[in-house]
Amino acid sequence: MRLLVAISHHGLGHLAQAAPVLNALHATRPDLEFLVWSGVPRAALAARIHAPFQHRHEPADVGLAMHDAVRVDLTASRAAHLDFHGGWDARVADEAAWLREQDISGVLSDVACLPLAAAARAGIPAVAMCSLNWVDIASAYLAEQPGMAPVLEQMATAYRSARAFLRVTPAMPMDWLENREAVPPIAALGVDRRVELRARLGLEHGERLVLLGLGGIGYRAARPLPVVTGVRWLVPDDWRQERGDLIPFARAGLPFIDLLASCDALVTKVGYGSFVEAAAAGIPVLYIDRPDWPETPYLVDWLLAHTRAAVIDEAGLFDPAVGVLLATLLAAPRMPRVAVDGAAVAARRVLELLAERS
Repeated sequence: MRLLVAISHHGLGHLAQAAPVLNALHATRPDLEFLVWSGVPRAALAARIHAPFQHRHEPADVGLAMHDAVRVDLTASRAAHLDFHGGWDARVADEAAWLREQDISGVLSDVACLPLAAAARAGIPAVAMCSLNWVDIASAYLAEQPGMAPVLEQMATAYRSARAFLRVTPAMPMDWLENREAVPPIAALGVDRRVELRARLGLEHGERLVLLGLGGIGYRAARPLPVVTGVRWLVPDDWRQERGDLIPFARAGLPFIDLLASCDALVTKVGYGSFVEAAAAGIPVLYIDRPDWPETPYLVDWLLAHTRAAVIDEAGLFDPAVGVLLATLLAAPRMPRVAVDGAAVAARRVLELLAERS
């Protein structure tokens, strides 16, 4: 069986959901062949997908264009959607022919529409899986923009064509999708290597290690992070400055998922992968609010119920008072770690759905 796996390249949250499911599928069915269609670089895919795969390295969807990790570029997003959906019927037909040429047996999409539409045209079974869908996301920003109504309808038709839309907890409601099915939270579990990490970085007793991770989308701060007594910041490599309290990821020398499991707290934006992986590891979260992002209320409600968490606005990250907020968060009572067994559940359901006769 040859499975096409489409993974949105809007940050790394879609990969954080899809990779554990692929790993569970590989463990259950090592005969499965994976062809991954994604704009995510192969190295990032290979860091998460622990099975052989081929890579079609181009975008399978648009998502949204971003100014940075927290700001949507509305003009570029509309233009990208109109361009991607130009000549839609012919493009779907071309991709359907490509699926047949590749001898694809089934499609799993998190959560691109074009592969689902192509699968429907080719008569190949398909499953969608995600905590969001691009119809609801794009509608929140672009529904009133000229030319977007047919684009949104094309995407909605693609989602409805799937045998099921596996709605990964925590998720947007998606009440308009009659084929939706709930599955438990999905997350990879990192290895707690904090003793090794603290020794490697030369941390003193009592120093806290706070990880800054913004979901794989670039973000360049207008101001420096504050110096907080007793805190060392683990920051993306392009934030490198000549400061002893800023430690680039590369110097830590561990995969990001292990850094998360080995730190004292995570600072991030609202996003599925960061929230669920932190809760699974029992790591407290200080998150930058995204009031315009449609997923925010659903993800935040779930996060607050499952781990120590607090909110700041973007400016608050660069205010020295963030140290007080971090100290309060770290002193809060620990909460039981949340179970994240959705990958095995989703993998079983994918195999069932793809095996069903039409």
